[in-house]
Amino acid sequence: MELKHLKSFLAVAERLSFIRAAEHLHLSQPALSAQIQNLEEELGVKLLYRTRRVVRLTPEGEIFIEEARATLARAERAIQRVQKASRGEVGQLRIAFVSSAALEIVPHIVTLARRKLPEVSLDIRNMRTSLQLQSFRDNAIDVGFLRLPLQDDSLRLQVIHREPFVIVLPASHPLARRDRIKLADLRSELFVAYGRHWAPGFFDAIIRLCTDAGFSPNIVQETGEMYTATALVAAGVGVAILPRSIVLSQRQDIAIKPISPKLAVSEIAIATRKDRDTPMLRAFLAIATSCSRL
Repeated sequence: MELKHLKSFLAVAERLSFIRAAEHLHLSQPALSAQIQNLEEELGVKLLYRTRRVVRLTPEGEIFIEEARATLARAERAIQRVQKASRGEVGQLRIAFVSSAALEIVPHIVTLARRKLPEVSLDIRNMRTSLQLQSFRDNAIDVGFLRLPLQDDSLRLQVIHREPFVIVLPASHPLARRDRIKLADLRSELFVAYGRHWAPGFFDAIIRLCTDAGFSPNIVQETGEMYTATALVAAGVGVAILPRSIVLSQRQDIAIKPISPKLAVSEIAIATRKDRDTPMLRAFLAIATSCSRL
């Protein structure tokens, strides 16, 4: 049974006229009659009673018209769904993000993706960099938002956000009263750091900033959350070097100082596996890059 036979049957059944049905389908009347005859022979029942003047549904035709409509509707939904899938508009994406991307980056991208891809289910998880890397290896996530620097040959990385590092001090710290300070001014300070265990590349970048300034930081406290690092600075545990967006929303009891030169920047990239490239991933990446703040 072919879909075109069902369409021809419905055209006749709804108009009760072979002439009007043939015109609607852009078929000749003999071709249309042949399709209806083939359908009836395949089913083994008479669907239409017809004379030169009258066309009407048989009792079997009355039943079959509803089934034919439902079958064509299901076929149309299947066609639409597979076409949407080819454009990346249907499916599920598992997305992980570091908490430091939760304030300025991820919410806007996710909101836009849900509006533009309403039939894509977004499974969103807060996940540290080290766990994201393992989850990529386990094929447990499809997309990650990560702080750079990062070296992983299995991942495709695209920078979507860039911001300066800043020095974070307790508000009561003597250096907090200065308009500008140098990294070298921190050589004798105690440091709070986002630990190497959770983000090795990021930790090493902070160490490199300090060594380039002529000293090795005395780290007395490591933490797995940048917002916790800010709270520890406010409590007087030490000073920290963090991305600016992390501390802008938590300015109570802390002072923020810029780092010179301005080349000292922190970047967030969107990551996907190099061996995966689907229309859905490409559609999401296009939305994410359209929100880029470079």
